[in-house]
Amino acid sequence: MKKLFLRQNVLSTAIFSVVTAATPQVLFAAEENAMEEIAVVGSRIQRNAEFETATPIQVMDREAIEKSGYTNLQQMFEKNPAAGNGTFSTRGNNQDSTANGAAAVSLRGMGADATLVLVNGKRVAISAFAESITTNFVDINSIPIAAIERVEVLKDGASAIYGSDAVAGVVNLVLRKDFEGAEVAVDFGGADGYDEQSVSAVWGVNGDDSNITLIFDHHSNSTLASVERKGLDTADQSFRGGMDFRSSRGYPGRFIVDGETTIDPNCPEGSAFGQTCVYDYGPWTLLTPEAERTGLLMLGHAQLTDSVEFFSVISVQHNTSIAQGAPTPLDEDAGLTVPVDHPDNPFTGASSVNVGRYRTVDAGARQWDIETDNLRGVFGLRGTIGEWDWETSVQRSRSESTQSGDRSQGWVRTDLLQQEIDAGRYNPFGGVQNPQSVIDAITTSLVRQGKSELRSLDFTISGELFDTANGAIAMAAGLERREESASDIPDDQFQRGLIFGTESVSAAASRDINSAFVEFAIPLAANLDLTLAGRYDDYSDFGSTTNPMINLLWTASDALSLRASWGTGFRAPSLAQIGLGPSQESLFFIDTYGCAINEAYCASTDYNIVFSGNEDLEAEESESFNLGAVIKPLDNMQLSLDLWRITQEGKIDAVPFGYLYSQFCNDQNSSVCVRSAALPGESLGSLQSINSGFINIGEQNVSGIDLSMVYSALTVAGGDLGLRLDYSYLAEFERVELNSAGDAFVSRELAGEYEYPEHRWAASADWARDTFAFTLGLNYIGEFEDTPDIDFDGTLDYDTNKSRMVDSFMTVNLQARYTGFENLVLSLGADNALDEKPPFAIGDGDSDLYGYVSSQHDPRGRFVYGKVTYNF
Repeated sequence: MKKLFLRQNVLSTAIFSVVTAATPQVLFAAEENAMEEIAVVGSRIQRNAEFETATPIQVMDREAIEKSGYTNLQQMFEKNPAAGNGTFSTRGNNQDSTANGAAAVSLRGMGADATLVLVNGKRVAISAFAESITTNFVDINSIPIAAIERVEVLKDGASAIYGSDAVAGVVNLVLRKDFEGAEVAVDFGGADGYDEQSVSAVWGVNGDDSNITLIFDHHSNSTLASVERKGLDTADQSFRGGMDFRSSRGYPGRFIVDGETTIDPNCPEGSAFGQTCVYDYGPWTLLTPEAERTGLLMLGHAQLTDSVEFFSVISVQHNTSIAQGAPTPLDEDAGLTVPVDHPDNPFTGASSVNVGRYRTVDAGARQWDIETDNLRGVFGLRGTIGEWDWETSVQRSRSESTQSGDRSQGWVRTDLLQQEIDAGRYNPFGGVQNPQSVIDAITTSLVRQGKSELRSLDFTISGELFDTANGAIAMAAGLERREESASDIPDDQFQRGLIFGTESVSAAASRDINSAFVEFAIPLAANLDLTLAGRYDDYSDFGSTTNPMINLLWTASDALSLRASWGTGFRAPSLAQIGLGPSQESLFFIDTYGCAINEAYCASTDYNIVFSGNEDLEAEESESFNLGAVIKPLDNMQLSLDLWRITQEGKIDAVPFGYLYSQFCNDQNSSVCVRSAALPGESLGSLQSINSGFINIGEQNVSGIDLSMVYSALTVAGGDLGLRLDYSYLAEFERVELNSAGDAFVSRELAGEYEYPEHRWAASADWARDTFAFTLGLNYIGEFEDTPDIDFDGTLDYDTNKSRMVDSFMTVNLQARYTGFENLVLSLGADNALDEKPPFAIGDGDSDLYGYVSSQHDPRGRFVYGKVTYNF
């Protein structure tokens, strides 16, 4: 802690300069049975299937994927006990999300940008749109599940092998290949008010020393609206013991009449709070948006000579989705006025009328259409030189997204609205429905365009150096060159300040990376195996970094092996964090300074936080440690226990909101806290926005315990029974950050707090006899504390205040399979078969406003599905 306080003298200056710049399911295969003589994620050296890994790895093969019943990676990863806070999906995407239609995985709860996602061991382009403005990630919706042969999850840091982002772990998606014949699969499922359907086809043909495999996948789902789940369709959760988060931007609204804040006289009973008419935007939200994804992959290889093979992967993916938010909210910053001679003006005798808080409900919900195209091509050669294997490849990967809305989708321009008000054609009073011709005159079309690209060239070589008395020393080494770029261009109307109430993101950055790595596998005496690895990365923007790793495996006997690993890691500043232009997100809090001046400012309101990038950011540094044991007490039974710890320093965080508010928001003339002009006799005007930024300021210490048990080949009722349990305990999640005054660091413990359950587990039983098979799965998310900001003033206080607990959530999955028909497999199943409802939560005043925690609990309910797979 001493080193943290040594920095505090320079932090306030640094912060001010920044802000003023404006489970997988439980059906994982056992580690040792996962594969033959290949390199598993976490190492570049090939090992045979009998080799116990020195790092904790889960492998889910094709058979386990089929048994899970999941139709996309999003569903699979959110049930993984090793996943946590930061895992997000299309569920919870809304109009205010900045990466609508996308999904990501976050191991250990350290964020999606701390988990590296690979495809066949190689990087792919990040999502064109960052989530939460600056979180760059690989969109797992861009990889169809029909194309996956197995999923490898390394639950340990691996920057010494893979470079940036492998802080909390690595997910490697291995594609199907060498397929011969044809396979067609069709599935359909539905919950109350919601349905999904998928169709996939795989075709492959072998030639002389060659193969080509084609994979087609199409998935679609309908919209699940909040109004279809009782209790989740309102921002006023007070009837359940929660908060009333209705918006101060009302319909009818409030006005400033002759310098005084005045409520619309037609505000309905129950919506008037002092001089504010609040509005319930909850019924407009979507729990799961409509989406459609279509992908085509071609994988091929051909033997060119006895020692050289050509290989390629070409993939094309087209995704569409929607997003929706409540009608446009307007506030004083819009600068709207109403002529006193307006024919509908209810304030007789007034000399001036300004629009304060208002919402154009008559224009309808704000809606986005999102289209994303992903294109990836990998071409390479691999072969042997003597006893050494080598591989070289070139890759180009691109993701392009367009987010658009037309005049029929509720996008109101303030200058056009002002013109219609001045002409007396638009009536802002009384919450009336204006004519469609007037709505057409005030709305506009918008487009946001994002693009990310990755170009890479790599070369690796591996083999045995020489023999020793304990066995051969193996080595792998390689070079890599990457070029990365990303841009996010909002509509010009956002930049000109004509569109209100929607988060706007602007970013553009690029970088070049040159890397080299080496890895040694060294057999020692007494059945000890040592692995040493190191990697050097040179970035064109922030500089260079070197990261080592040491793994040790002791095979004490056939029944016991012990393993330990240590390594350092890093996460380079995201392209969005470096190249971010003025970008907005909203946050609900109470303007306590303003409330002391004018009661109209006392309601909890969603205010805009405006972020800008910081070109001087440094890489985050991390250190990971794992100590584990693998025990085989019985035939066909394996237990593994791992104690792990990850420390992350120099974490890039937004400048603490509490610091900004306490330091700058009691000043009418502040350039950080932007307020409208103060009303006569008042010292503060209505708060409009707060300027913020990013800085290397945080530290995290995360530790826990993982337990896994696999018991296979049991004979029960004449059939074979397999059992599996995966359990993860979050023992510590300490975050070190600035206090609200900005003059000292505080340590806050997140384990057991909001969105950080201490206990997560998944268990399964799979029974098969002759042509019948049944699978039972249980998925458990433990309880955690509610309301991290108990008084909703914008400053987190979970470390000093005790809140209620959000109940644990367990769901039951069932699946039955029949293989009695030739070449045909029939499956029938149910996800959340007992139709468990998500536990009630007061919420965080930010993303969770509707009585449940969207990042942890699925409100879909019982989902029943059927699937047919035919091979020919």
